Amino acid sequence: MRTLVIIPCKNLESHVANVVRAVQALDLGLDILVVNDGSTDRTTEVARDAGAIVVEHPENLGKGKALSTGFRYAVENGYDTVITMDGDEQHDPASIPAFLDAIGENGPDVVVGSRMDAVRNMPPLRVWTNRTTSRVVSRLAGQDIPDSQSGYRAIRVPVVDGMTLVTSRYDTESEILIRAGRRGYSIGTIPIESIYTDGISHINKFVDTMRFIRLVWRSLFWR
Repeated sequence: MRTLVIIPCKNLESHVANVVRAVQALDLGLDILVVNDGSTDRTTEVARDAGAIVVEHPENLGKGKALSTGFRYAVENGYDTVITMDGDEQHDPASIPAFLDAIGENGPDVVVGSRMDAVRNMPPLRVWTNRTTSRVVSRLAGQDIPDSQSGYRAIRVPVVDGMTLVTSRYDTESEILIRAGRRGYSIGTIPIESIYTDGISHINKFVDTMRFIRLVWRSLFWR
């Protein structure tokens, strides 16, 4: 099973090399693709120096577009599975073997890393937000997804091959699950740890909430 690790990045020169090297240290033969989404720092250079393949967006297009770029690369280069994870060290690469074991030969088509069994380190507002949005996404996808906002996932490439996404920011992660569930793909979960670093969040609470509401409305008309 050929697996590509996709790491969307924006201005993460102080973190991304650590993530790339930690994935390499697992010694699982995984290829690593960093999608530099319009960074103005040295993200590309440090990622390449660490051993990652790098694809660049000349300007910031959003995390969703960065994921789409990674999915397209996986399809075009014949990968079977992708692992999506953040480049700010909030996702522990040590969980990758658990994702690969869960998806396996006969596992779910999508495996989402859930932080909701260990929320002691998660800010209370984020706990409430994640649980609320996860209930909505679960209903729309027709499957139980405890942590729909987690971007740490394993996905079989056929799930995203040809999937036309209408979102481009953080709402893309919800859209992928809704579309996958609507198309009959199975979605599973494994527990992961909540890790919070000193990185700057690019989430705008009001704007991204409005984007989520718009996604929910649009999804009501999908077939």
